[in-house]
Amino acid sequence: MKALIAGAGRLGTQIAQVLAAARNDVTLVDIDEDRIAELEGRLPVRLIAGDACEPTRLEHAGAHTTDLVIAATGNDEDNLVISLLAKRQFAVSRVAARVNDPENIWLFDQRWGVDTAVPAATPLISLIEEATGATDTVALLRLSKAGVDVIETAITPQSRAAGRTLAEIALPAGTVIATVIRKGQPTVPTPEMRLQPGDELLVVSHAATEQEIHAAFQ
Repeated sequence: MKALIAGAGRLGTQIAQVLAAARNDVTLVDIDEDRIAELEGRLPVRLIAGDACEPTRLEHAGAHTTDLVIAATGNDEDNLVISLLAKRQFAVSRVAARVNDPENIWLFDQRWGVDTAVPAATPLISLIEEATGATDTVALLRLSKAGVDVIETAITPQSRAAGRTLAEIALPAGTVIATVIRKGQPTVPTPEMRLQPGDELLVVSHAATEQEIHAAFQ
């Protein structure tokens, strides 16, 4: 699947990381050049600096050949404009948009090109399920084309993995940690990384269940 994500905040980068980990072709666009520069080398995606509300920037980002557009900026007006352009000008088959202000949710419908409106408080995996049209459980996202599961787990002070290094955690066979998100920033995991409360892990596996992953960390 080819996905274009507008907005490189915490939500946009997490979605990009999950979709890229499942072997999708991902482009992430943000108007903040410093933010894009900060993410260089940290995400396995194509990064583009520019205003996704501009048709020329969306075209440069590959909107003409994109299967999925996710408008994930922190501004509802921008998300509506991006959605409308994606659907009307570039005929993107599936468009999802983040709704930051619950009072605006009535605007996020097909009149503005939005196939799926997702409230900002929606859990990450649930949001991706809504955006991609996946039908699995909220906690577990299966991308059938890639043949893998992406499971999210969060470290709390009560988690058995808190304070441990990744090397000390026994993972099920065929399972890897795609990224550790710390203070909103995706981090490339290393065996020496020591997990802290507040860390969020995105785990990719061909066979492990959600229960097995949670047992390893919780």
